[in-house]
Amino acid sequence: MDTTHAPRVANRQLPAVLVMAGHDPTGGAGLVADAEAISACGAWPLTIATALTVQSSADVTTVMPCDPDAMRNMAAALDEFSVAAIKVGLVASLESLDAVVDIVRRYPGVPLVMDPVLKAGGGRELSSLELRDAFRERLLPLVDIITPNRSELARLASDDLLSDTDRAIELLSLGCQAVLVTATDDPLPGSDRRQVIHTLHTPDEGRQWHWPRLPGRFHGSGCTLAAALAARLACGERLMPACEQAQRYTWESLEHAWLPAPQRPEGQALPRRLWRHPAWSDRYDD
Repeated sequence: MDTTHAPRVANRQLPAVLVMAGHDPTGGAGLVADAEAISACGAWPLTIATALTVQSSADVTTVMPCDPDAMRNMAAALDEFSVAAIKVGLVASLESLDAVVDIVRRYPGVPLVMDPVLKAGGGRELSSLELRDAFRERLLPLVDIITPNRSELARLASDDLLSDTDRAIELLSLGCQAVLVTATDDPLPGSDRRQVIHTLHTPDEGRQWHWPRLPGRFHGSGCTLAAALAARLACGERLMPACEQAQRYTWESLEHAWLPAPQRPEGQALPRRLWRHPAWSDRYDD
């Protein structure tokens, strides 16, 4: 048999990351963004849509939650894969939340990364008070690490808590194992505005990372960070180095971001998560 042109089958197993998130047709955020980041960080993405959206790089206009039974059936169809980490993004309804919790419980002991998508970059609300309360009660106790920005952290914590540290401690008290607070859009009070500071809180330790602030506004930076973190955990990294590697990858993806319509001041740049791929480097880099 002539095997000259037979496809090469890799023997190395890739760790699989199960993603449950909304679909963003721009590719800047949501399932497409997650799949790119997970692939770039050395894992294989498995995707289940929690919602379909109508949106541009500037804002979301419509959110349509997916059928929760269809979500459960999709998860059941993926039994041939050994899931090494889970990443959850947009959850747009109580019924979808129920399905996400049911699916997560299929994988006891598998690291769960949560990116709490509560508001679109353009300001549209993507969650209700009832949904946030249900998330705190039913999903947060299953989460290994949550990656809110400072605004999302404030909305998830009790109204009477005024500091990021107190808010993170409350989320930890609800069962979450770690909180990585990002400050890309909302700098820490008194901090150098030329830097972005991300802070990790765990029951035993904490750490801050400082990154040079990049100019412009970005669509999907939170998705990129959480998906990259899930991929690194799936590859066997410990939490601290996984957080650092995910942040570095995200910063590089933002540094190489693409602005689809520069003439539209309301638009946001889209992270180039595959910028190291030869096709990107050879044809598109300056």
